[in-house]
Amino acid sequence: MNKYTELAEELTQEARIISRNPGDPVEVLYAPEPWKLLGCGNYAAVFVHPEYPHLVVKIYGRNHEELLEEISVYRQLGEHQGYSQCYGYGERHLILKRIKGITLYDCLHKGVKIPEKVIRDVDEALRYAQKRGLFPRDVHGKNVMISEGRGIIVDVSDFCKNEECYKWSDLRKAYYKIYLPFFYRFPLRVPYPVLNGIRIGYRWYKRWKMKK
Repeated sequence: MNKYTELAEELTQEARIISRNPGDPVEVLYAPEPWKLLGCGNYAAVFVHPEYPHLVVKIYGRNHEELLEEISVYRQLGEHQGYSQCYGYGERHLILKRIKGITLYDCLHKGVKIPEKVIRDVDEALRYAQKRGLFPRDVHGKNVMISEGRGIIVDVSDFCKNEECYKWSDLRKAYYKIYLPFFYRFPLRVPYPVLNGIRIGYRWYKRWKMKK
């Protein structure tokens, strides 16, 4: 682990990550070899090293103070099958257990079935977090993965914020009212531009509804 900690520090120092818009994922302009970019969120980018496939490094591209909150969240969560685990951290990064699988977002893109058990797993994980004194929010299709048949929440960076968030409840409603009765048996492959359009449309709808 000491060697990996050193590699994570080097990666954090050398990687170039920028944020163009607070509402969009950060962008990685450069990362040293042999690190591989796994994905980007609104706060951070996640990398894996080929010699340590069971671990990832999550580097914050903005709001570095939020990193301390995420560390606190993982401490409160402890070990739970619905979440990753934090093994270490630096000034701008976390070292996390890697969750291998496919996001619900990519399931829609690739036409992969989303079992109802995955939804129930996430519901249980959210209840667990609430019992631990946390405030689960910003749980959506890109932050939930199917790993070995289970639903796992892979981003808990906003679980300290005591604010209302309807993303999971809205996704859950769409699953039971639209996806399960009409598309589960014959999943469609939805192009990314369409999915992104739905994401943007949903964001504008929620803003409009809040102003009413």
